[in-house]
Amino acid sequence: MTRAREESVPLVRVPRMVGRDPELERLRRALANPSPLVLVEGEAGIGKTRLVQEAVGGRERLLVAVCPPFQDAATLGPVVDAVRQTGVAVAGLGLSGLAGALRPLFPDWADDLPDPVEPLPDATATQHRLLRALAELLDRLDVGLLVVEDAHWADEATLELLLLLTARRPPGAGVLVTYRPEEVADGSLLRRLSSRVRGGSGHLRLALGPLGVADTAALVSSMLDGEHVSDAFARFLHTQTDGLPLALEESVRLLRDRADIVRVDGEWVRRSLDEIAVPPTIRDAVLERVGRLAAPARTVLRAAAVLAEPAEESMLRAVADLPEERARAGIVDAIAGGLLVEDERGRLAFAHVLAARATYDAVPGPIRRMLHGRAGRALEAAGRPSASRLARHFRQTGDTDRWRGYAEQAADLALDVGDDAAAAGHLLDLLESDLPADALTRVADKMPTLASTGYLHRSGLVEVLRSVLDRTSSRRRRAEIRAQLGASLIRRGEHEAAVAELERAVPDLGHDPVRQAHAMTGLGMPYSTNWPATVHRRWLDRAAAVVARSSLPRREVLDLQVNWATGLLTLGDPEGWTVAAGLPDTADAPGEAAPLAKAALNMGNGAMRWGRYGEAREHLARGVRLAEQRGYVRLRDMIAVTCAHLDWFTGRWDGLAERVVRLAELDGEPEIRLDAQTVAGLLDVARGDPSSARERLRWVLEESGRRGLAQVPLEPAAALARLCLAEDDPGGALSLTDAPLRLIAAKGTWLWATELVPARVAALLAAGRPAEAGDVVAGYERGLRDCPAASAHASLADCRARLAEAHDGPAAAAEAYAVAAAAWDALPRPYAALLVRERQASCLLAAGRRDAGLELLTGVLRGHSRLGATGDAERVAEQLHGHGVRRAWRGGRRGYGSELSPREREVVRLLVTGLGNKEIAQALSRSPKTVAAQINSAMRKLGVSSRTALAVAAVQAGLGTEGLPAEL
Repeated sequence: MTRAREESVPLVRVPRMVGRDPELERLRRALANPSPLVLVEGEAGIGKTRLVQEAVGGRERLLVAVCPPFQDAATLGPVVDAVRQTGVAVAGLGLSGLAGALRPLFPDWADDLPDPVEPLPDATATQHRLLRALAELLDRLDVGLLVVEDAHWADEATLELLLLLTARRPPGAGVLVTYRPEEVADGSLLRRLSSRVRGGSGHLRLALGPLGVADTAALVSSMLDGEHVSDAFARFLHTQTDGLPLALEESVRLLRDRADIVRVDGEWVRRSLDEIAVPPTIRDAVLERVGRLAAPARTVLRAAAVLAEPAEESMLRAVADLPEERARAGIVDAIAGGLLVEDERGRLAFAHVLAARATYDAVPGPIRRMLHGRAGRALEAAGRPSASRLARHFRQTGDTDRWRGYAEQAADLALDVGDDAAAAGHLLDLLESDLPADALTRVADKMPTLASTGYLHRSGLVEVLRSVLDRTSSRRRRAEIRAQLGASLIRRGEHEAAVAELERAVPDLGHDPVRQAHAMTGLGMPYSTNWPATVHRRWLDRAAAVVARSSLPRREVLDLQVNWATGLLTLGDPEGWTVAAGLPDTADAPGEAAPLAKAALNMGNGAMRWGRYGEAREHLARGVRLAEQRGYVRLRDMIAVTCAHLDWFTGRWDGLAERVVRLAELDGEPEIRLDAQTVAGLLDVARGDPSSARERLRWVLEESGRRGLAQVPLEPAAALARLCLAEDDPGGALSLTDAPLRLIAAKGTWLWATELVPARVAALLAAGRPAEAGDVVAGYERGLRDCPAASAHASLADCRARLAEAHDGPAAAAEAYAVAAAAWDALPRPYAALLVRERQASCLLAAGRRDAGLELLTGVLRGHSRLGATGDAERVAEQLHGHGVRRAWRGGRRGYGSELSPREREVVRLLVTGLGNKEIAQALSRSPKTVAAQINSAMRKLGVSSRTALAVAAVQAGLGTEGLPAEL
């Protein structure tokens, strides 16, 4: 539906090496010595190979041998394979007769090697002669450094060769070995080799450890075009991967593939800071290691994976159900294999979170349930049960009653300490578990609303509350249920129905001042009904009076204060800013974080509507930080769509279309979807796609009307009216703006008219009804008398300029439009300013000031092009053409003419590999429609009419697959 501009979401690239500068410097210093001996150790995925590649990059006289993970490795196979890959001509090396011993290793070189050597009676002597011959070959090849990767898998003869090379006098080739210490068998010759590292010049033993949080953020940022990664996302990834570089890289790719990374306010975050799936490469490596262990160790590891946290040996033994000796042997084996570790208290756990999860996922379902049952009973018997842990185990076992009891206990404890995200996790599971009606209403009342997206839609809570209400006779209880139902309907975007329930609830809630005050602030929000602003204000004042005469918890007072400020700002009352200024900046108690997070969103949205854009961005950025710290997923989604709307206003359009399309796909969050579709439709208008714009914006009108939302349809109605005016249909524009303007006038919420009134005035003037247009502007001016919102007053200046154009002539109108444009610029709101300047330029031309008019119109063209308002740019270009300006520069990004743009080249290169639009879109993090548009553009530029012809033309033009990331 959207014809998206080429947007700035980057590829997930190969990460740069981070956090290894000290190790790299030490390694380079050691390798600068003659005949160095260097051992680099570290677990799988720690970055040994990457470090070595950085250190030896560009080095000559280098031979790299890689040991494969074969159970029966070929004798000297890694070195033999590495020598073969050099492609050397053996005949010219001047080998001695000793090299005849190499014939069994290199049978394909038989014609060029010396004659076979005489057999020796002793096998050890035979092997030693073979090693000496291979060492001579390395000397003749002038190998300065032999690198042996993954030496823990090396055959014994290869390790013997390394011992020989490091013991020779005079020394020859240097040796650099990488290995995993946890996989070096007892008695391995690799241990003898490591004992030869004496710490002198050229000798180095380097142990690599995991990355810290800061380096984790830097590595992930390097994969995302160097853009900022939020602190919470970095901490989450570090916790999930233990700072293991390979696990980090694979996890980020998996998150990208699942569209689980989003960009909010200029930084990358994850939509849900929950567990991540185990990347296949990590899973397979872990299971291969587990599979090599004996049966008791595998059983112990399964038990540890089910427990999922450090446990005493006795607990591990109970869950594994092994005799003491077999359990202890299994634990020792698992520790020796590097899979289990002991903490300072002697408790045992997996060394890595992803290893635990990979092991857990591989346990068959019946065995897993049995182990969870043992774990739950063992924890209960231990006498210090954790409700959260017990809930997990009994849920997995299938013991529903015990799970529900412990889950609600765990949620209550989490709420007491302000951990809303943990509480929401338990409560959401309960809400979706087919609870009895009374239990469902009790649990739902505890739900922290900012912490979960779409839970009302999924749980069917509204329907259950209505059912319970029908069966309840107590006036008090019915009022409580109505208040809960009204609040749920507000969150579900059904404001008209919510008002009806809340209004009926208030009189019978005197026994519960918290619930009563919340119901009153709900009625004070002017999002629905035809009540005038004065009625909404009375409800807000009544709520404030309840708070003043009641001793309410501080958290509830803060929450109601946020609601009060929000209601006032939405009404256009500047007192809302005074109330907001009284809110604290930080939470003094755990429970205060949620209202302050909600304040950040609501004040950010209010500042945006008032035209205080810099302030809005500050509030929203604070909200993002709180959302990440507290795990408020729904709040972050709401902030994301508000940031998108703010970016529309302020002209930050790069990648905006893709962002709002993703937000519009969120299930169970109608108001987020409505706002996202509004922004998407506005972009369609600017980019010259009226059919898509109408489809989106009419859907918003219909859906918001169905839900009884008063404010939401105003901006879409204004945009649709502008489309009608562009097509010389003032009647259609008048029809679209008539009812919304009457609603605003009836309610007295003139702040809401910022987008609508200019469109209404333009429609009246186009219809030849200037007197009515003047009345509308006069009413608008009166309505804004006590509302100093900069955006509304810029809109008013816009309306005055339109009246001046109708009444005072083009010269006066040009001056009035200049005033309006300056007002929009001051916000800043560049697109609105450009539209006004376009009319100013027309007035200048009409007044006979051709040069000034054309200069201004050319500047407007540049501005539209920079923004990406391609539809408007085309219209202005045609106007300039009509005035004899044949080729006006449109500014913005470089025009590539008949050449392919860099983005088009990326798409075409992937097309050449045989990928379809969907796969290309996935690889480049673009929408399929953007890819289709770029392919069509490339076909036009290269003069072809099919994908096949495009691929052929691209290859002929030298656009192969060079430069593509290796993972593609």
